[in-house]
Amino acid sequence: MTEAPASIDLSSVKSAAPLSNVPTPRQWRLWGAIALIAVPLSVGASLHQFSQSTEPPSAESPLPVEVMVLTSVNAYTVERQYTGEIVAQRSSTLGFEVEGTVVALLVDEGDRVAAGQPLARLDIRSLTTQRQQLVAQQDQAIATLNELQNGPRRQSIAAARAAVGDLEQQLALARTQRDRRTDLYEQGAISREELDQETFSTAALENRRAQAQSELEELLAGSRPEQIAAQMARVRQLEASIESVEIDISKAVINAPFDGRISDRPVDEGVVVSGGQTVLQLVEGGAPEARIGLPADVAHSLALGSSQTVEVGDRSFPATVTALLPKLEITSRTVTAVLTLDTSDDLTLGQTARLLLPETQSTAGFWLPSTALVPGDQGLWSVYIADTEANSSETKVARQPVEIVHTEGDRVLVQGLVQTGDRVITSGTHRVVSGQTVSIP
Repeated sequence: MTEAPASIDLSSVKSAAPLSNVPTPRQWRLWGAIALIAVPLSVGASLHQFSQSTEPPSAESPLPVEVMVLTSVNAYTVERQYTGEIVAQRSSTLGFEVEGTVVALLVDEGDRVAAGQPLARLDIRSLTTQRQQLVAQQDQAIATLNELQNGPRRQSIAAARAAVGDLEQQLALARTQRDRRTDLYEQGAISREELDQETFSTAALENRRAQAQSELEELLAGSRPEQIAAQMARVRQLEASIESVEIDISKAVINAPFDGRISDRPVDEGVVVSGGQTVLQLVEGGAPEARIGLPADVAHSLALGSSQTVEVGDRSFPATVTALLPKLEITSRTVTAVLTLDTSDDLTLGQTARLLLPETQSTAGFWLPSTALVPGDQGLWSVYIADTEANSSETKVARQPVEIVHTEGDRVLVQGLVQTGDRVITSGTHRVVSGQTVSIP
């Protein structure tokens, strides 16, 4: 037992004090000595009282822990991402087939257009004038054709008959005069020259009568089939020329080949363009496509028409595999998969698209929450096992090393010195150590 602290008699101090209220140097020294003696005695008394009041600690109770019973798996599925870009199903560079001056651009960049809608026009004044000239020539040719097909008029035939009759009378008179001149020449009344003149005049009248008779017969016979056929060919030629000009006039207008949006307009009004020069860029406004490069073996595992999921930015869209291009891309040596996105949203062409494909890996292991992992030495990992010994009712902690095979969200697939049925501590691993007794609620 510790002895009680000795008491201090302060009577001597009080009797030694002078009657004055001001302490003397001797009193200061005496009080300091008393303080130095009193402090250790009071501390020792306090420690003595604390040691008497504190009871010996009791035995620790088992620490409750949460566990998970291990179940083995033979494979796991991972989600692979393959990137590509968003493209339009159709994209056309539009221009005029003929050269000319642009007089009207009817759309701006970003405008939506419908199939068949006029988009731009050229100056067509010269083509219009050319068409009018050809139409006039066609009318003239058709009139001539009708005349040939209808044949000569009765008045023309009557005039031709009258001309023939007049020439026949003149020819009869000329023949009579020639016969008289012949008789006079034989009698020596006229010269040979006068007889020759009369003979020539008679022959000329005979020729004129023959010509008039031929014209009359031609009028009576009507137009020849060859003339009618030639005139019909002339009419058809003019029709073709008019149609060619009309085609050129139609080519002076750019019409939208399909529904879409104007993505580019590199020229303005007043520009003289050549045939085929780019005037507008049109992209289809329907469902967009994603073109994504895949390894050949992965691409061959996709079935045409199968449903997939494509991510664009932070959004996911259902998509359908519509084509697998038969040629490898030169630089990446991948097969291009074409997927049509099932969405009406306006996606920006050229955006990055990601195709998500599940892939099964044949690897045995155990799934654990990531909270069950305990870091070890040299970058290794361990888990704590709650193990109940056969000859004891106590459950103690054992540490087993594991290897992480795959990570998926907040869980991991591990292999190592664990087996099916082991109870792995899943939370509070920082509170336990190997050999510690725990309880499982």
